[in-house]
Amino acid sequence: MKDVTKRLDKVFENSKNDAIVIMNTGNMDSNFKYLTGFSGGLFEQCILIAERKRTKLLVSKLEYGIAKSQKPKGMDLIEVERAREVWNDFHGILKNKRVGFNAGFLPYAYYMAMKKHSPGSKFSDSTESFENARVVKDADEINAIRKASNIVKKALSQIEEYFKEGMTEKQLAMQFDYLMAEAGADEPSFESIVSFDKNAALPHHMPDETKLRGNSIVLLDVGAKYANYCSDVTRSFMFKPDKSSSKYKRIMDMYKTVEGAQEAARNAAVEGALGSAVHDAAARFIDRASNGIYKGTFIHSLGHSIGLDVHDSMKFALAPKMNFKLKRNMVFSDEPGIYIPGFGGIRLEDDILITGSGPAKVL
Repeated sequence: MKDVTKRLDKVFENSKNDAIVIMNTGNMDSNFKYLTGFSGGLFEQCILIAERKRTKLLVSKLEYGIAKSQKPKGMDLIEVERAREVWNDFHGILKNKRVGFNAGFLPYAYYMAMKKHSPGSKFSDSTESFENARVVKDADEINAIRKASNIVKKALSQIEEYFKEGMTEKQLAMQFDYLMAEAGADEPSFESIVSFDKNAALPHHMPDETKLRGNSIVLLDVGAKYANYCSDVTRSFMFKPDKSSSKYKRIMDMYKTVEGAQEAARNAAVEGALGSAVHDAAARFIDRASNGIYKGTFIHSLGHSIGLDVHDSMKFALAPKMNFKLKRNMVFSDEPGIYIPGFGGIRLEDDILITGSGPAKVL
C-alpha cells in the first residue's frame, strides 16, 4: 500500500477525534496493519498516531530499518532508542486533543500510560470507526483475500492424495498446513480444523488422535494468510465410500442439501439485503429439505466478515437478527452445515464478495 490517506478518510469519517492512537503490545493490533500496510516486522511496543491526513510511527531502532523499507506515503517515522523508551517521545504529542483508541485491544495499563503522557486530552473508543472502515474492502484487500482463498483451494485439490487408512486427524492437519505453505501461504489464518466422521458433527472440533477409517466423512475447515489477509474455506469429503451402504446415501443427501443451502445464501447476498436475510435463506433451505428431516441441524450463523482477521468483525455477520445492509465490496464466509450428533456433519464454505450487480461472487 503506497498511500494511507484513503483508509484514513474511512476511519475518520463521522469522527470528531483529532487523532487515533494504535498501540502494539507484545502482539500487533490488526488495525496497525490496516493503516500501515506492513507485511514484515513485529513492531512490539510501537505506537502509531493516525491523524486525518498523515500518520506518525514511533518505532525502536531495532525495527526502524524494516519500517523505513515499507513506509507508505503519508507516514512519518520517529526513531526511539529502545521500545521501552517509546513513552519519552510520545509524551506531549497529543496534549489537549480529542483522541480515539482501540478499547477492544488495548490493555488497561497501556491506556493509563497513554492518558498520563497526554495531559488535557479527552479519550474515546474508536473500535466502531475501524469496524465500519474495514468491513468494506478496497481493491488491494479483495485481491489479497482472493489469493489467500486460491491458495487454500489449491491445497484442498491435492489433499485427498494424502488420505490413508489409520492416519490421525492431527497428521492430516499437519500435511494440509504444509500444502498451504507450498502453495504460497504466509501462514495459516487459524488452526486447521480436521474432523473425521462423528467428530464432524462438532463445528469447532480440533484435530486429535482419531484415526481415519473407510466409509467416513473427512471435514477440513482451513484458511491461509496472504499479504496480511485471511481466507476461510471448508470442504467435506468421503474416504473409501461404500456406495451401497445406507450411511453413504445419508451423507450424500446431507451434502446435496448443504450445497443447495450455500447456493441459496449466495443468491440472497445482494447489495442492500439484510445480513439476517442471507442467513435465513440457507436455514430455510436446510429446514425444508428431505421432508424436514434436517430441521434444526444448522446450529451456527451462516458467515462472518473476513479480512485482516479471519473474523474481521462480529458486528457484521450473516446471522439471525443482524439487520445491517450489505454493501458492495464486503467479504463474508458462506458456510452452512448439517450436524447430527453421534453420526457426523457436512459443512461447505467459500469466501464471497458482495457485488453491485446481482448475487455475491465466490472469491
